[in-house]
Amino acid sequence: MKKIWINCSPWKKEVATIALESGADALLVPAGFSEKVKELGLIKTVAEDGDIKLGKEVIKFEIKGKEDEEEAARLSKSKLLLLKMKDWTIIPLENLLAQTEGIFVEVRDAKEARTALQILEKGVEGIFLKTDDLNEIKKTVNLVKKTEEKLKLEVARITRVEPLGMGDRVCIDTCTSMRIGEGMLIGNSSNAFFLVHSESVENPYVEPRPFRVNAGPVHAYALLPGGKTKYLSELKSGDESLVVDYKGKTQVAVVGRVKVEKRPLMLVEGKIGKEKISLILQNAETIRLVTPEGKPISVVALKEGSQVLSSLEEPGRHFGMKIEETITEK
Repeated sequence: MKKIWINCSPWKKEVATIALESGADALLVPAGFSEKVKELGLIKTVAEDGDIKLGKEVIKFEIKGKEDEEEAARLSKSKLLLLKMKDWTIIPLENLLAQTEGIFVEVRDAKEARTALQILEKGVEGIFLKTDDLNEIKKTVNLVKKTEEKLKLEVARITRVEPLGMGDRVCIDTCTSMRIGEGMLIGNSSNAFFLVHSESVENPYVEPRPFRVNAGPVHAYALLPGGKTKYLSELKSGDESLVVDYKGKTQVAVVGRVKVEKRPLMLVEGKIGKEKISLILQNAETIRLVTPEGKPISVVALKEGSQVLSSLEEPGRHFGMKIEETITEK
């Protein structure tokens, strides 16, 4: 997920307060001011004596010419860079993003932030906003936090549905209310996921829980922001999860609680073209996948040939991170 840091040097309490309230990730403050920030609320500080050490972990660097661009590429191998662009030129940023990661760029407003986030499609890792305009701070933080990952979803045809025994099933309760057509990507393997619908559907059995996804057993993978994965057993309160709708639009949702309970299970298998995909889910009518039209379909209504939404990625993970490796999961 993209990050946004707000400049608060020289110290301005009103800037620090609005940055906190808006949901910024960190404040750049003068040395000795980190405690003042902590009095206002919990947020990381960037300073010589801050949570993130300015001058050691992070370097401010200005790009004025080609030589600076080459030096920035060298420095970025060991430091996170806060780049200032002369005349706000785009080409040097394109060149740097093509060969390195870990770049924040200084901007003056939301318009410049939007441009930086779209360079070479992937955009910079973070925004460093330098303004005293409180409305612009709110606007820019909202822009950065609303930046969406767009996922390509595939249509999977169901090939097998089979009841199983009992197992430890995980419900992910988030701090976000989901709508019809939204859920999370969950799979038995780390490269193939079904879109599991949220419990936002009215039904005669239980009250809707639009904040919840009844995701599957403890061994299953959840696709998270930034293309990472975690086992459902690893998720905990405060983690970030990825909510996906039937069009592939995403948003980040904070995990509020994870519930693990013993429930009867069922195996769902399908194919995306020739690729096999599978997931174990709770065997209950309130558990749903998503049709290509964005409609929830109960797992007990699935049959051979049913069409549901899924996602397929290149295989290979190490501690949840994508790697280039030959790996087979069955």
